[in-house]
Amino acid sequence: MRRGKEAGEPVSGSRGPKCHKNQPTNHFFTKETLLLLWNWPWGARFPLDKCETEYSIKGCKLSADRSLYSAADAVIIHHADIMGNRNALPQQPRNPYQRWIWLNLEPPLIISNLDMLDNLFNLTMTFRRDSDIYNPYGHIESLEEPQNFTIPAKSKLVSWVVSKWYPGIRRIAYYEELKKHISVDIYGARHMKLSGEKFQSTISQYKFYLAFENSVYPDYITEKLWINALGSWTVPVVLGASRENYEKYIPGDAFIHVDDFPTAKELAAYLLELEKNDEKYRKYFNWRSRHRVSPWKGWPYSYCKACETIQQGPRYQVIRSVAKWFLKDNSF
Repeated sequence: MRRGKEAGEPVSGSRGPKCHKNQPTNHFFTKETLLLLWNWPWGARFPLDKCETEYSIKGCKLSADRSLYSAADAVIIHHADIMGNRNALPQQPRNPYQRWIWLNLEPPLIISNLDMLDNLFNLTMTFRRDSDIYNPYGHIESLEEPQNFTIPAKSKLVSWVVSKWYPGIRRIAYYEELKKHISVDIYGARHMKLSGEKFQSTISQYKFYLAFENSVYPDYITEKLWINALGSWTVPVVLGASRENYEKYIPGDAFIHVDDFPTAKELAAYLLELEKNDEKYRKYFNWRSRHRVSPWKGWPYSYCKACETIQQGPRYQVIRSVAKWFLKDNSF
């Protein structure tokens, strides 16, 4: 088990996408680095003055005022909000020292039109560990000393909260087979209603939670694990990236991976076995005496970290093809 560094922290020497390197510049960044939000991600607005007061990141100014475009040291562009229209990208002449940051937290299943980004962006900011600016959905932190913990009372077996029902993807097919062998309570738009206020208190009553991702893609480990399962103190049953990939983020004895079982029927049998064996079930919580869960801190922190990266003056680069990097078959 990793100690010292936070689980999920990129290893030293990791690199972003292969790109065309220009000659280093002598551009001098002023004391205050200006990061322009070209669009609000998914339309979500948030305070832009928290870098120093909340995160101790000094010398950064965030703004959504497009009239400051020509003066901005960097422009951060959320892909999902521009992918349907290339003209939604900045059209004005560009300062030669200005960095464009490609921000994306979605897998290939969700996004499109990556080819229109060729030779425009300088930095990537995604959940991928090899991004220039690493922005994961969560991580765990090591505790200085072991701590006692109490597992919430469990009176129910398996739950799943699903908002989008994509026909034909693996998680739906797996669920259809799994439900033949074990009862699963489903919450969401097409199923039982569950308010945000009652989410944690409801899900914490279950022994297991199906943290099934909508995509099988490297490092795509979302709030389904960090908030829905671990945040509710239930044992996650994960479907998505490989077990090896998950173990870069959380201890191997903190979750159950569907790939550990030849069939859904055998997974169901194992869950039913754990239901009857409290001692064996409790072992899936032992890691909590040494670690705590730290989910994604939200947009303000992500943007402040992006500004801090620009402030540190990364080597200038142009990404020839975001598509080639993001869509490559990358197993790590």
